[in-house]
Amino acid sequence: MTKILKISEINKLSKKIKKEKKKIVLCHGVFDLVHLGHINYFKSSKYFGDILVVSVTKGRFVNKGFNRPYNSDEDRVNFLTSLNTIDYVVLNDKPTSVNIIKLLKPDFYAKGPDYKNIKKDITGEIKNEIKAVKSIKGKVIFTDDRSLSSSKILNKLDNSFDNNQKIFLKSLKSKFNFNYINYYLEKIKSIRTSVIGEIIVDKYIFCDTVGKSGKEPHLVLKDLYEEKYLGGAGAIANNLALLCKKVKFISYIGKFNSQSKFIKKRLNLNILKNFIIKKNSPTIEKKRFIDNVSKSKIIGVYNMNENNLDKFEEKKINDIIKQSLQNSDLFIISDYGHGLINSNTAKILTTKKKFIALNAQLNAFNIGYHTLTKYNFINFLIINENELRHELRDRSSSIEILIEKINKKIKIDNLVITRGKNGAVYYSKKKNFKIYCPAFANNVLDKVGAGDTMLSVMSLLCKVDCDPRVSIFLGSLAAAQNVENLNNSCPLDKTKLLQYANYMLK
Repeated sequence: MTKILKISEINKLSKKIKKEKKKIVLCHGVFDLVHLGHINYFKSSKYFGDILVVSVTKGRFVNKGFNRPYNSDEDRVNFLTSLNTIDYVVLNDKPTSVNIIKLLKPDFYAKGPDYKNIKKDITGEIKNEIKAVKSIKGKVIFTDDRSLSSSKILNKLDNSFDNNQKIFLKSLKSKFNFNYINYYLEKIKSIRTSVIGEIIVDKYIFCDTVGKSGKEPHLVLKDLYEEKYLGGAGAIANNLALLCKKVKFISYIGKFNSQSKFIKKRLNLNILKNFIIKKNSPTIEKKRFIDNVSKSKIIGVYNMNENNLDKFEEKKINDIIKQSLQNSDLFIISDYGHGLINSNTAKILTTKKKFIALNAQLNAFNIGYHTLTKYNFINFLIINENELRHELRDRSSSIEILIEKINKKIKIDNLVITRGKNGAVYYSKKKNFKIYCPAFANNVLDKVGAGDTMLSVMSLLCKVDCDPRVSIFLGSLAAAQNVENLNNSCPLDKTKLLQYANYMLK
């Protein structure tokens, strides 16, 4: 009977088997839905040796889309133990098999036919695994079995997706494949990108809710711990730096409480920083008190000077913009309405013949004062539905009517309206069609930064003329990554984005 191994038992087992002059073969994978392809893979692998060990990836390391793995760690391991071909099964506590290879020291490391072309491995981890095998003087083998896909089978049978998601994915799969997506994500690497917007330091203070004060009508919280995240345009710059090689970031930091060390430490190394100092101002800090159990926000306390830059500061920022416009293929504006971009600066940004992408946000400080009309022309605009309704003073019209209205006020080539759990709508003026994309987030923890993440991905894809259907799909997947974490605690993971897209299109 197949034995379930603990990590701590592997090295001892290896020494015992080698002492008996037997050959060890190692297979590694998720094995979420074991099919004929897997059975043949195990048989072909064992042909090379005497003892077959199978390493199984823990669920928390599986990046194959939403609600994957379908089966639990325990169920996947127990199923494999029922196969006579397999001698030992181990649940790996690392994301790759490198640790198992070094402990087990297999004579052969077997991979399926899909891995023969290592360039097609999205994660790039196969190279590290091959290196580990060579370091223990083992040999990597590739089986010739017919390739099948668990993801393809599960996508047909699984109820993880609702009807709107299934219809959208079916339409997408009929026209595009993973190679198309990979081509455009490679193409955007060379875009020279500039981003302007306010830096926001987000401080989350996690608390226990004690209850109402005994003497006064206010809530009492117990401060437990706090975390700081780089938000605002800083988060956008970081996301862009993971997608393209050259990023220029224009913003201001405060004269006092500048938090410059924290900001520079949190910004990606390939970001060229162009910061001015705003007098009589701190760097914008937004404190949010968080219930430690539910992770829901209780109250926000903001520290900022929302007044516009003075004339000297405005000239400085405008000079930087003019220079940057000459050397940029794409200029992204993230306007939080906190005094960085006035109407003069907006005019400079949108009168040059450059590809301009914009996210102008509504928040507690700028409501009633912030408007899109200070911008003349936008190539790509992303805006939340509620913010758009506020801009148009229209509470009840359909999305289609809102699109017509905003296009009469501002010249917009491409418009994305985000709608929370209802997904997003993409309108292309040039192609004269609308795309309705469902939301793909399952576990919404924090919506802060989701629109900025979509902006980062979709503006780049729009610049290189990627099909809007693929663009909004990838933008939605990126936003789903974002909302599953607190604030901008986890930057965009390009590899995870590619993995999700790949498995969802099977």
